[in-house]
Amino acid sequence: MRKHSLEKNGLSLSQAQSISNLCNQRAFLIDSKIQHRNNAEKSLMVSEEKYIDTPGKPVPENVIELLKEKSNLHAAQAFLMENIKAKDSLINELQHKSFTYDVLNPESPELEGIDHISEVHEHWGWQQLSNAEYHEYLEAESFAAHIGQYIHKNGTLAQLRKELPNIKTLEWMEVEVGKKTPMKIEVHHTMEGLADTHEKLATEHRSYEQRVNYFKAKVKNLVTDENARIARVNADALNAVNEINSNLKDTWKTARQKWIGDYKKAAQVFEETRQNEIREAAALRIKVDPRFQSVIDMFLKNVE
Repeated sequence: MRKHSLEKNGLSLSQAQSISNLCNQRAFLIDSKIQHRNNAEKSLMVSEEKYIDTPGKPVPENVIELLKEKSNLHAAQAFLMENIKAKDSLINELQHKSFTYDVLNPESPELEGIDHISEVHEHWGWQQLSNAEYHEYLEAESFAAHIGQYIHKNGTLAQLRKELPNIKTLEWMEVEVGKKTPMKIEVHHTMEGLADTHEKLATEHRSYEQRVNYFKAKVKNLVTDENARIARVNADALNAVNEINSNLKDTWKTARQKWIGDYKKAAQVFEETRQNEIREAAALRIKVDPRFQSVIDMFLKNVE
Protein backbone atom coordinates (compact mmCIF):
# COMPACT_ATOMS: atom_id res chain seq x y z
CA MET A 1 0.00 0.00 0.00
CA ARG A 2 1.19 3.53 -0.79
CA LYS A 3 2.28 6.01 1.87
CA HIS A 4 -0.60 8.36 2.53
CA SER A 5 -2.08 11.08 4.76
CA LEU A 6 -5.70 10.02 4.43
CA GLU A 7 -7.95 10.86 7.37
CA LYS A 8 -11.56 11.78 8.06
CA ASN A 9 -10.94 15.51 7.66
CA GLY A 10 -9.01 17.46 5.05
CA LEU A 11 -9.07 18.05 1.30
CA SER A 12 -11.47 16.20 -0.93
CA LEU A 13 -9.97 14.38 -3.90
CA SER A 14 -11.57 16.86 -6.31
CA GLN A 15 -9.98 19.76 -4.43
CA ALA A 16 -6.63 17.95 -4.39
CA GLN A 17 -6.76 17.30 -8.13
CA SER A 18 -7.67 20.92 -8.89
CA ILE A 19 -4.88 22.26 -6.66
CA SER A 20 -2.42 19.83 -8.25
CA ASN A 21 -3.34 21.20 -11.67
CA LEU A 22 -2.91 24.77 -10.43
CA CYS A 23 0.51 23.90 -8.99
CA ASN A 24 1.54 22.57 -12.36
CA GLN A 25 0.32 25.70 -14.15
CA ARG A 26 2.13 28.03 -11.77
CA ALA A 27 5.34 26.01 -12.04
CA PHE A 28 5.08 26.33 -15.83
CA LEU A 29 4.85 30.12 -15.50
CA ILE A 30 7.93 30.15 -13.27
CA ASP A 31 9.78 28.10 -15.87
CA SER A 32 9.06 30.78 -18.45
CA LYS A 33 10.84 33.30 -16.21
CA ILE A 34 14.02 31.33 -15.59
CA GLN A 35 14.60 29.25 -18.72
CA HIS A 36 16.00 30.34 -22.08
CA ARG A 37 18.03 33.26 -20.67
CA ASN A 38 20.91 34.98 -22.47
CA ASN A 39 23.88 37.15 -21.62
CA ALA A 40 23.33 40.21 -23.80
CA GLU A 41 20.87 42.38 -25.68
CA LYS A 42 21.75 43.26 -29.25
CA SER A 43 20.50 46.50 -30.82
CA LEU A 44 21.52 49.03 -33.45
CA MET A 45 20.69 52.59 -34.44
CA VAL A 46 19.22 53.18 -37.90
CA SER A 47 18.37 56.76 -38.82
CA GLU A 48 18.41 57.74 -35.14
CA GLU A 49 15.94 54.96 -34.31
CA LYS A 50 16.93 52.07 -32.07
CA TYR A 51 16.17 48.58 -33.29
CA ILE A 52 16.36 45.55 -31.02
CA ASP A 53 17.89 42.57 -32.78
CA THR A 54 18.11 40.26 -29.78
CA PRO A 55 16.10 41.16 -26.66
CA GLY A 56 18.03 40.84 -23.42
CA LYS A 57 16.85 38.06 -21.15
CA PRO A 58 19.01 38.08 -18.01
CA VAL A 59 18.62 35.60 -15.18
CA PRO A 60 16.12 37.13 -12.75
CA GLU A 61 17.64 38.53 -9.57
CA ASN A 62 15.24 36.38 -7.61
CA VAL A 63 16.12 33.16 -9.45
CA ILE A 64 16.81 31.32 -6.18
CA GLU A 65 13.42 32.29 -4.78
CA LEU A 66 11.74 31.30 -8.05
CA LEU A 67 13.44 27.91 -8.07
CA LYS A 68 12.48 27.34 -4.46
CA GLU A 69 8.88 28.32 -5.23
CA LYS A 70 8.86 25.95 -8.20
CA SER A 71 10.29 23.18 -6.02
CA ASN A 72 7.65 23.85 -3.35
CA LEU A 73 4.92 23.64 -5.97
CA HIS A 74 6.17 20.34 -7.32
CA ALA A 75 6.68 18.94 -3.81
CA ALA A 76 3.11 19.87 -2.85
CA GLN A 77 1.86 18.42 -6.14
CA ALA A 78 3.76 15.18 -5.46
CA PHE A 79 2.18 15.02 -1.98
CA LEU A 80 -1.32 15.48 -3.40
CA MET A 81 -0.86 12.98 -6.23
CA GLU A 82 0.59 10.41 -3.83
CA ASN A 83 -2.54 10.67 -1.69
CA ILE A 84 -4.96 10.69 -4.65
CA LYS A 85 -3.32 7.51 -5.94
CA ALA A 86 -3.21 6.08 -2.41
CA LYS A 87 -6.97 6.48 -1.94
CA ASP A 88 -7.70 4.94 -5.35
CA SER A 89 -5.32 2.10 -4.51
CA LEU A 90 -6.88 1.58 -1.07
CA ILE A 91 -10.44 1.38 -2.43
CA ASN A 92 -9.36 -0.85 -5.30
CA GLU A 93 -7.52 -3.13 -2.89
CA LEU A 94 -10.58 -3.42 -0.65
CA GLN A 95 -12.90 -4.06 -3.59
CA HIS A 96 -10.69 -6.92 -4.77
CA LYS A 97 -9.87 -8.19 -1.31
CA SER A 98 -10.70 -11.87 -1.03
CA PHE A 99 -11.42 -13.89 2.03
CA THR A 100 -8.51 -15.89 3.37
CA TYR A 101 -9.12 -18.13 6.32
CA ASP A 102 -6.06 -18.28 8.52
CA VAL A 103 -6.95 -21.67 9.97
CA LEU A 104 -5.75 -24.45 7.68
CA ASN A 105 -8.35 -26.89 6.38
CA PRO A 106 -7.77 -30.03 8.45
CA GLU A 107 -7.87 -32.50 5.58
CA SER A 108 -6.16 -35.84 5.74
CA PRO A 109 -3.02 -34.93 7.60
CA GLU A 110 0.19 -34.32 5.78
CA LEU A 111 3.50 -33.44 7.28
CA GLU A 112 3.56 -29.75 8.03
CA GLY A 113 6.02 -27.61 6.09
CA ILE A 114 7.73 -24.48 7.31
CA ASP A 115 5.67 -21.34 6.87
CA HIS A 116 8.55 -19.53 5.29
CA ILE A 117 8.52 -15.74 5.63
CA SER A 118 9.73 -14.01 2.48
CA GLU A 119 12.39 -11.35 2.58
CA VAL A 120 11.28 -7.76 2.40
CA HIS A 121 12.40 -5.33 -0.26
CA GLU A 122 12.89 -1.59 -0.67
CA HIS A 123 9.14 -0.88 -0.87
CA TRP A 124 8.75 -2.28 2.65
CA GLY A 125 11.59 -0.06 3.89
CA TRP A 126 9.88 3.10 2.65
CA GLN A 127 6.70 2.04 4.44
CA GLN A 128 8.58 2.10 7.77
CA LEU A 129 9.29 5.83 7.56
CA SER A 130 6.97 8.18 9.38
CA ASN A 131 4.77 10.47 7.32
CA ALA A 132 6.97 13.41 8.33
CA GLU A 133 10.12 11.61 7.15
CA TYR A 134 8.57 10.52 3.87
CA HIS A 135 7.22 14.00 3.17
CA GLU A 136 10.64 15.51 3.94
CA TYR A 137 12.13 13.00 1.49
CA LEU A 138 9.63 14.04 -1.22
CA GLU A 139 10.47 17.68 -0.61
CA ALA A 140 14.24 17.17 -0.56
CA GLU A 141 14.12 15.03 -3.71
CA SER A 142 12.10 17.71 -5.52
CA PHE A 143 14.44 20.52 -4.46
CA ALA A 144 17.56 18.52 -5.31
CA ALA A 145 16.20 17.56 -8.73
CA HIS A 146 15.05 21.00 -9.84
CA ILE A 147 17.99 22.99 -8.48
CA GLY A 148 20.40 20.34 -9.76
CA GLN A 149 18.85 20.51 -13.21
CA TYR A 150 19.34 24.28 -13.33
CA ILE A 151 23.04 24.14 -12.38
CA HIS A 152 23.83 20.99 -14.36
CA LYS A 153 26.60 21.27 -16.95
CA ASN A 154 23.95 21.37 -19.65
CA GLY A 155 21.62 23.65 -17.69
CA THR A 156 20.71 27.29 -18.23
CA LEU A 157 23.18 28.71 -15.72
CA ALA A 158 26.11 26.68 -17.02
CA GLN A 159 25.32 27.69 -20.59
CA LEU A 160 25.29 31.36 -19.63
CA ARG A 161 28.68 31.03 -17.94
CA LYS A 162 30.07 29.28 -21.01
CA GLU A 163 28.76 31.91 -23.42
CA LEU A 164 29.68 35.04 -21.44
CA PRO A 165 33.47 35.18 -22.18
CA ASN A 166 32.84 34.81 -25.91
CA ILE A 167 30.51 37.76 -26.32
CA LYS A 168 31.96 40.31 -28.72
CA THR A 169 32.21 43.91 -27.59
CA LEU A 170 31.25 45.17 -31.01
CA GLU A 171 29.29 43.76 -33.92
CA TRP A 172 28.31 45.25 -37.28
CA MET A 173 25.11 44.85 -39.20
CA GLU A 174 24.73 45.58 -42.89
CA VAL A 175 21.53 47.63 -43.07
CA GLU A 176 22.25 48.79 -46.64
CA VAL A 177 24.34 47.20 -49.36
CA GLY A 178 27.96 48.03 -48.67
CA LYS A 179 27.12 50.01 -45.53
CA LYS A 180 27.57 48.56 -42.03
CA THR A 181 26.20 50.01 -38.82
CA PRO A 182 27.66 49.25 -35.38
CA MET A 183 25.43 47.15 -33.11
CA LYS A 184 25.34 48.06 -29.44
CA ILE A 185 26.01 45.14 -27.11
CA GLU A 186 25.18 45.49 -23.43
CA VAL A 187 26.35 42.60 -21.26
CA HIS A 188 24.14 42.28 -18.22
CA HIS A 189 25.99 39.46 -16.45
CA THR A 190 29.44 39.12 -14.95
CA MET A 191 31.39 35.93 -14.45
CA GLU A 192 31.62 36.74 -10.76
CA GLY A 193 27.86 37.22 -10.48
CA LEU A 194 27.04 34.00 -12.32
CA ALA A 195 29.64 32.12 -10.30
CA ASP A 196 28.15 33.46 -7.08
CA THR A 197 24.66 32.39 -8.14
CA HIS A 198 26.00 28.97 -9.08
CA GLU A 199 27.75 28.55 -5.73
CA LYS A 200 24.64 29.51 -3.78
CA LEU A 201 22.51 27.10 -5.76
CA ALA A 202 25.16 24.39 -5.48
CA THR A 203 25.16 24.81 -1.69
CA GLU A 204 21.38 24.46 -1.64
CA HIS A 205 21.59 21.42 -3.93
CA ARG A 206 24.19 19.67 -1.77
CA SER A 207 22.05 20.20 1.32
CA TYR A 208 18.95 18.65 -0.21
CA GLU A 209 20.89 15.86 -1.90
CA GLN A 210 22.43 14.90 1.45
CA ARG A 211 18.92 14.52 2.92
CA VAL A 212 17.82 12.40 -0.03
CA ASN A 213 20.86 10.14 0.42
CA TYR A 214 20.23 9.96 4.17
CA PHE A 215 16.71 8.59 3.70
CA LYS A 216 17.81 6.15 1.00
CA ALA A 217 20.52 4.81 3.30
CA LYS A 218 18.05 4.56 6.20
CA VAL A 219 15.62 2.54 4.09
CA LYS A 220 18.41 0.22 2.97
CA ASN A 221 19.49 -0.39 6.59
CA LEU A 222 15.89 -1.06 7.66
CA VAL A 223 15.51 -3.68 4.92
CA THR A 224 18.83 -5.34 5.85
CA ASP A 225 17.92 -5.53 9.55
CA GLU A 226 14.42 -6.88 8.86
CA ASN A 227 15.72 -9.60 6.56
CA ALA A 228 18.18 -10.68 9.26
CA ARG A 229 15.27 -10.93 11.72
CA ILE A 230 13.19 -12.92 9.22
CA ALA A 231 16.06 -15.35 8.73
CA ARG A 232 16.14 -16.00 12.50
CA VAL A 233 12.36 -16.47 12.63
CA ASN A 234 12.48 -18.94 9.75
CA ALA A 235 15.21 -20.92 11.47
CA ASP A 236 13.16 -21.15 14.69
CA ALA A 237 10.07 -22.20 12.71
CA LEU A 238 11.99 -25.02 11.06
CA ASN A 239 12.94 -26.43 14.49
CA ALA A 240 9.29 -26.45 15.56
CA VAL A 241 7.92 -28.33 12.52
CA ASN A 242 8.58 -31.83 13.82
CA GLU A 243 6.60 -31.27 17.00
CA ILE A 244 3.63 -29.95 15.03
CA ASN A 245 3.64 -32.96 12.69
CA SER A 246 3.44 -35.44 15.59
CA ASN A 247 0.00 -34.13 16.64
CA LEU A 248 -1.76 -33.82 13.28
CA LYS A 249 -3.29 -37.32 12.93
CA ASP A 250 -4.73 -37.44 16.46
CA THR A 251 -6.65 -34.19 16.09
CA TRP A 252 -7.84 -34.37 12.46
CA LYS A 253 -11.35 -35.89 12.82
CA THR A 254 -12.53 -33.51 15.50
CA ALA A 255 -10.89 -30.47 13.91
CA ARG A 256 -12.53 -31.08 10.50
CA GLN A 257 -16.10 -30.46 11.66
CA LYS A 258 -15.13 -27.51 13.78
CA TRP A 259 -13.17 -25.99 10.91
CA ILE A 260 -16.20 -26.03 8.58
CA GLY A 261 -18.36 -24.14 11.08
CA ASP A 262 -15.64 -21.63 11.88
CA TYR A 263 -14.92 -21.07 8.18
CA LYS A 264 -18.51 -20.07 7.39
CA LYS A 265 -18.70 -17.73 10.35
CA ALA A 266 -15.36 -16.09 9.54
CA ALA A 267 -16.35 -15.61 5.88
CA GLN A 268 -19.54 -13.80 6.92
CA VAL A 269 -17.64 -11.55 9.35
CA PHE A 270 -15.02 -10.84 6.70
CA GLU A 271 -17.56 -9.67 4.13
CA GLU A 272 -19.34 -7.40 6.62
CA THR A 273 -16.02 -5.91 7.65
CA ARG A 274 -14.90 -5.44 4.04
CA GLN A 275 -18.04 -3.52 3.12
CA ASN A 276 -17.61 -1.25 6.15
CA GLU A 277 -13.97 -0.64 5.23
CA ILE A 278 -14.95 0.30 1.67
CA ARG A 279 -17.46 2.84 2.95
CA GLU A 280 -14.91 4.31 5.37
CA ALA A 281 -12.22 4.47 2.66
CA ALA A 282 -14.56 6.26 0.26
CA ALA A 283 -15.09 8.98 2.88
CA LEU A 284 -11.38 9.60 3.51
CA ARG A 285 -9.88 13.01 2.77
CA ILE A 286 -6.32 14.28 2.55
CA LYS A 287 -4.85 15.78 5.72
CA VAL A 288 -2.33 18.35 4.54
CA ASP A 289 1.16 18.16 6.02
CA PRO A 290 2.13 21.59 7.45
CA ARG A 291 5.14 21.78 5.12
CA PHE A 292 2.74 21.93 2.14
CA GLN A 293 0.03 24.06 3.78
CA SER A 294 1.20 27.42 2.38
CA VAL A 295 1.05 26.12 -1.20
CA ILE A 296 -2.36 24.52 -0.61
CA ASP A 297 -3.74 27.71 0.95
CA MET A 298 -2.54 29.72 -2.05
CA PHE A 299 -4.93 27.82 -4.34
CA LEU A 300 -7.63 26.51 -1.97
CA LYS A 301 -9.88 29.54 -2.29
CA ASN A 302 -9.98 29.02 -6.06
CA VAL A 303 -11.31 25.46 -5.83
CA GLU A 304 -13.86 25.76 -3.06
